[in-house]
Amino acid sequence: MLTLYSFGPGANSLKPLLALYEKGLEFTPRFVDPTRFEHHEDWFKKINPRGQVPALDHDGHIITESTVICEYLEDAFPEAPRLRPVDPVNIAEMRVWTKWVDEYFCWCVSTIGWERMIGPMARALSDEEFEAKVARIPVPEQRTKWRTARAGFPKDVLAEEMRKIGVSVNRLEMRLAESPWLAGDEFTLADVCNFAIANGMQNGFSDIVNREATPHLVAWIEKINDRPACKTMFAHSKSEFADRGRKVTA
Repeated sequence: MLTLYSFGPGANSLKPLLALYEKGLEFTPRFVDPTRFEHHEDWFKKINPRGQVPALDHDGHIITESTVICEYLEDAFPEAPRLRPVDPVNIAEMRVWTKWVDEYFCWCVSTIGWERMIGPMARALSDEEFEAKVARIPVPEQRTKWRTARAGFPKDVLAEEMRKIGVSVNRLEMRLAESPWLAGDEFTLADVCNFAIANGMQNGFSDIVNREATPHLVAWIEKINDRPACKTMFAHSKSEFADRGRKVTA
């Protein structure tokens, strides 16, 4: 039995969520509400002591870290549709892209997201409420990040992160101008993991991600959104807020 705990179809939570739908695996989605800080509640920290999503429960075995979960699904369910190439060279190419998104692309986009969304959420709390929430965060670095977001990230930090986003967008555009998918001719975890961060940038970062400046990147985002598994994921995820324990079959 598979149960995925996540924030729903966005950012790192989207990676294993889309992988599950692409592979056609039956699973139980459990939405963890970030606006209610559910990932820092005791019940969830029993699942992942770090208080972070996504987390996959496979017959009582807990797998964490979004890209690791995606690779785990490839190993645990080899009979399901593949999201990892067969050829070792192509596997290496795929992992270059999944490593890059985890170590570079995700972080710069995340900082801007924290500034735009988490900061206002944190500032809406009273000092007492905020300190009570922060006290429940198990990872010291995350407590620091929440305090920084509440105060507002320094302008030089935001400027540097925007520069890195520009570098990231350019790298994706250049690659997709020469290849239909990031790791070659096949749709792989390279696309799943980078799509998780890039999807929506044509709205949130429309000055640099648009049909004129990045036609290949926008076309790739739209192509993935048009995949049946992706459409099903978004359609089913809308009801996760109301029915978090519903079992679905992709």
